[in-house]
Amino acid sequence: MTRLRVAVLLIAGGLAGTPLSSARQAPAESPGWATKPLRAGIIGTDTSHVPQFVKIFHAHPEWRVKIVAAFKGGSPDLPLSANRLEGFAKTIQADGVELVDSIETLLAKVDVVLLTSVDGRPHLAQVTPVFKAGKRVFIDKPLAASLADARAIAALSKQTRTPFFTASSVRFHKDISGLRENTGLGRVKTVEATYLLQPLEFHPDLFYYGIHGVEALYAVMGTGCLNLSRRIDGDRDITTCTWKDGRVGTFRGLPKADSTQPVIRMTGDKGSAETTGAADSEGIVRAVAEFFHTGRSPVDVGQTIEVFEFMTAAQLSKERGGAEVKLAELRK
Repeated sequence: MTRLRVAVLLIAGGLAGTPLSSARQAPAESPGWATKPLRAGIIGTDTSHVPQFVKIFHAHPEWRVKIVAAFKGGSPDLPLSANRLEGFAKTIQADGVELVDSIETLLAKVDVVLLTSVDGRPHLAQVTPVFKAGKRVFIDKPLAASLADARAIAALSKQTRTPFFTASSVRFHKDISGLRENTGLGRVKTVEATYLLQPLEFHPDLFYYGIHGVEALYAVMGTGCLNLSRRIDGDRDITTCTWKDGRVGTFRGLPKADSTQPVIRMTGDKGSAETTGAADSEGIVRAVAEFFHTGRSPVDVGQTIEVFEFMTAAQLSKERGGAEVKLAELRK
């Protein structure tokens, strides 16, 4: 038997004995928007989103975005930041991400930026050099810790002609787009959003964790909230709002996670529908990758600002004992 025939038989035998599931998968084809390789950098390693995002980007080389560097950042006066900063930094360093000592050093090494600091207070200061360097940037929730800072970020983006994208991962829940486009419910009357509400010492209640539910509400309702009121009902924190077309939206903040509650429930004059299960991070990371390539945010800046007006008005209503607050009051 010739050496060639022996080699062929060995290869064939090896393939025949290899389960189909363990055969090497062909690399996924890059989507049309992934036009060139991009180097991405991270600002803020104090959130679990950081190792999650790195893992997802690494799993999708076809998106052509590679996270190459990170600046730890952090808020020493916020335990949620200070206690997790080093651990997540070490995790991504083990995955091949270089840790650098400043935002300026980071910007010299990357094409695009993920600003993931868990605390919204430093976001304006952290994103300013990014905008001035002309680097497209994703700013993780919350965009800021105040309406004033959110508006300042939007203005600086416009001034420098550098686009940004911000959103909660819940906005990309697998069922949200289907609910938004559902015509079988007839005329939509009410939309309820339910999510964990976990306030921090110096954050208005909705700005830190409540933003997930508010973002889900806006993903379905769009802009147009006129007024709202907020009340505490037992252990639930409830904000009810009226849209200019008569629809009523409700955000219910729960004291602890409850998997039995849908993120969104819509009711129309022909029936109702709701989300099932929780959101994961893959949807938003894919949206970030596409934004990095195209510069087009899937969320309009005007809607982002209204989300912050909504949360600010809700805080005012709470401080005023549940009185109705018009969003127009915040636009004077």
